[in-house]
Amino acid sequence: MIAGTSGEPAGLTRERLATVAGVTELAEVLRVLRRREARRRAGSELTYRELAGSTGWSHAIVGQYLTGKVLPPTDRFDVLVRLLGASPVEQGALATARDRVAEGRRAQPTGHQPGTRPVGRAGGGRPVPAQLPADPPGFTGRAAELSELDGLLAAADSPSALVISAVSGMAGVGKTALAVRWAHRVTGQFPDGQLYVNLRGYDPEQPVPPGDALAGFLRALGVPCAEIPAELAERGARFRTELSGRRVLVVLDNAAGVEQVRPLLPGSPSCAVLVTSRDSLAGLVAAHGAHRLRLDRLPEPDAIALLRRLIGAPVGAQPAAAARLAAQCERLPLALRVAAELAAARAPTPLAELVSELDDLRRRLDLLDAGGDPRAAVRAVLSWSYRHLPADTARTFRLLGLHPGADWDPAAVAALTGHEPWHSRALLDALARAHLIEPAAPGRHGMHDLLRGYAAELAAGTDPPASRQAALTGLLDHYLAGAAAAMDTRYPAEAHRRPRPTPSTPDGTPSTAYGGLSTPDAAQEWLDAERANLIAVAAHAAEHGWPAHAIGLAGTLFRYLDAGGRTSDALALHTHALFAAELTGDAAAQANALTSLGGVHWRQGRYGPAAAHVERALALHRRLGDRAGEARALANLGRVLQRRGELEPAAARLRQALALFTALGDRLGEARTLDHLGFVAARQGLLRQAEAQLRQALALFGALGDRLGEAESLGHLGAVRARQGRYPAAAEDLRQALTRYRDCGHPDGEAYALANLGAVTGRLGDPDAAHQLDQARCLYQRAGDRLGEAQVLVHLSELAAGSGDCGPARGQAVRALELFRAAGDRAGEAEALTALGEALHESGDHAAAADRHAEAAELAGRTGDRYQRSRALDGLARAGHATAGRSGGHPPAGYRESTGPPDAPDTFALLGAPGAGGPSTAV
Repeated sequence: MIAGTSGEPAGLTRERLATVAGVTELAEVLRVLRRREARRRAGSELTYRELAGSTGWSHAIVGQYLTGKVLPPTDRFDVLVRLLGASPVEQGALATARDRVAEGRRAQPTGHQPGTRPVGRAGGGRPVPAQLPADPPGFTGRAAELSELDGLLAAADSPSALVISAVSGMAGVGKTALAVRWAHRVTGQFPDGQLYVNLRGYDPEQPVPPGDALAGFLRALGVPCAEIPAELAERGARFRTELSGRRVLVVLDNAAGVEQVRPLLPGSPSCAVLVTSRDSLAGLVAAHGAHRLRLDRLPEPDAIALLRRLIGAPVGAQPAAAARLAAQCERLPLALRVAAELAAARAPTPLAELVSELDDLRRRLDLLDAGGDPRAAVRAVLSWSYRHLPADTARTFRLLGLHPGADWDPAAVAALTGHEPWHSRALLDALARAHLIEPAAPGRHGMHDLLRGYAAELAAGTDPPASRQAALTGLLDHYLAGAAAAMDTRYPAEAHRRPRPTPSTPDGTPSTAYGGLSTPDAAQEWLDAERANLIAVAAHAAEHGWPAHAIGLAGTLFRYLDAGGRTSDALALHTHALFAAELTGDAAAQANALTSLGGVHWRQGRYGPAAAHVERALALHRRLGDRAGEARALANLGRVLQRRGELEPAAARLRQALALFTALGDRLGEARTLDHLGFVAARQGLLRQAEAQLRQALALFGALGDRLGEAESLGHLGAVRARQGRYPAAAEDLRQALTRYRDCGHPDGEAYALANLGAVTGRLGDPDAAHQLDQARCLYQRAGDRLGEAQVLVHLSELAAGSGDCGPARGQAVRALELFRAAGDRAGEAEALTALGEALHESGDHAAAADRHAEAAELAGRTGDRYQRSRALDGLARAGHATAGRSGGHPPAGYRESTGPPDAPDTFALLGAPGAGGPSTAV
């Protein structure tokens, strides 16, 4: 027997564990352990909630682990078996069984076929990324290279080494096609997903920085934007953590060199990496043990077979001409595809005639491309194809090489070329047929970096500087105007604060390109689709002579990025704006960018940098006499101070901001600042004042038609009324807030409303309370809001303590305390200490409860949170009475009789900690 207790079920013998091969069988073993632990605890079986409270996991996922619906990840499995009372010997045997089950699951076919995109989530609810591009059509040859990669994966398929393959070769030789084809062949061996990024290492202007590539990977792996670290090293560490123990294929396409690749390497031996580059990547081989595979031109038979596949009968009918065409293309797949497309399009013309035509052109180009550069062959074929384009299509191709982004829709191409969108669609179709551009997404196209470089080269040599300048100005105008139109629809209450661009068509009439952005959903879809382009365009504008566009885009997109928690993009955008403003000496724009950057750092929980940026902005606004900017900076400084627990200084800044907004007649600023003041007043225990200010804010938001503002004020008002003991009214406020947050598509606000609604309904004895709190916690976890999650844990702890479930209550309070302390959130820390004190008191450990309440009272006193201090002192009083009653002695140090929180008849805390439910919308 593995287990040492007599009478243990025979299912736990060492022999039985050695035969466990499936997740269902493994779950049965866990349940056996759970029953044994229940006997040890005198019949008290560990509940899912107790396990969840001890681990910080949701009780739902614990249930999935114990019923065999999900195989726990290695780290969680180890924690679980320890909690279930397994001995060290049993833990080792169980770990072996778990690894065997995981290995068996990897070996099973997934049913995923090349070219399809599997959807779903890995164990524990984590997303399964499927980022591979489509399997390349007409792929021909490369059997030896594919076999070599297969053999490498098979030989190294063990937990001892990370598999890295580096495919190198000249431009156009088919590295990407080989990598994507092989990746599709082996997706079944990587059930946890496939990550892909085109690093654009040889792009003429926009190689992808490793930090940006990591941000994309982390989002694909389910890490919320708000939780993605700002620093490259921290992003790399988080990436390696996310991949630990997972079997994921990472394809790094078109790398510039080792330094671009190194931060993107996983640390887990269960992963594999495939890198393509024109560089030999010798450092990757030497330092990381990569296997190098050099890709050469296609053998002549394969090159001709590819032409036959693409052109058809003429290749078989004219073998000499086909062989000559393959040679002219240097047997490079990219050149062969472009040449074949033109040959197929001109089918009535004999293949030999086209070959002769290319011969003449190549001789001319060879005079310009000395040195035997193999890329000259590609340039020659591209020139041949380009020369047969109609003038309008050729100009479109050239100008697309100037686009700073990765892909484009017809409206953007229209802005770049000056055509109507319908005409641009026809031009894009013609370029796609010529294989000079490629589909990137429905309705969008992109361009191979070699083609992009060639197009930009043609533009520089063909189009006058003034023409290129005008084209890019039109493109930047388009993105700025589109962003403004989308934002006016999505966030209409702030339209007066944004730049007012007026794009025009070539004949000077107003553009109608943005008529499709007339609904909030359409506006949101456009912003999401164009987000990467908007950031790239802003960077180009800041660095190449369009500073006003960079500044305008930052001011226009602020609310979209802030409300969505897109902190990485916001940091990049506002940094570009600050650079542009400093370059031109625009002090007002510098102040606005600094205020926005302060907001980004605030969202990231970096309160020191946030305060520093906003204080610099405040000084600039005051120097310029910009009272509106000064008001905004003061309000945002109040938000930062509030999160740091400096409640009275926060209220002072907010009162200054309110006076300025009122004098300026800025009712939106006035409403938001009143809402913030109400929140701070509630923190200070001034509940009647808080209610009055929140009602003023709610009325102003209603008059402005700002549904999001109404949601915030209703949510905060509901929390205040709960503190006053008016639970039915509080629940109604919170339900209205929840409805508005959902209508606005604001998940952070939805989580806040659900968290407080769960706490209120729990107070009313509603059995749905725990479900509401679990929903809130899931939303906060998805958004990466650790402080929001901590606040929900406090509510769950209070709910559990109230029903006598003291074990989960303690675990949840301890986890909340850890999260608040890690963020430096002192107000939240005081609340979690109070919740922990309540849990300890209910469990009978009154002395420990008194210690926690004393800590909470001291901390709340330092932050000025009178409400929390009163709650802590009440808890200390109850613990003191219990201790004195048991010992017949005196209450503990710090004990006093409490009269309850000032201005409130009830001590049940509902208003979230600053990070969990404070004003989420910046002024």
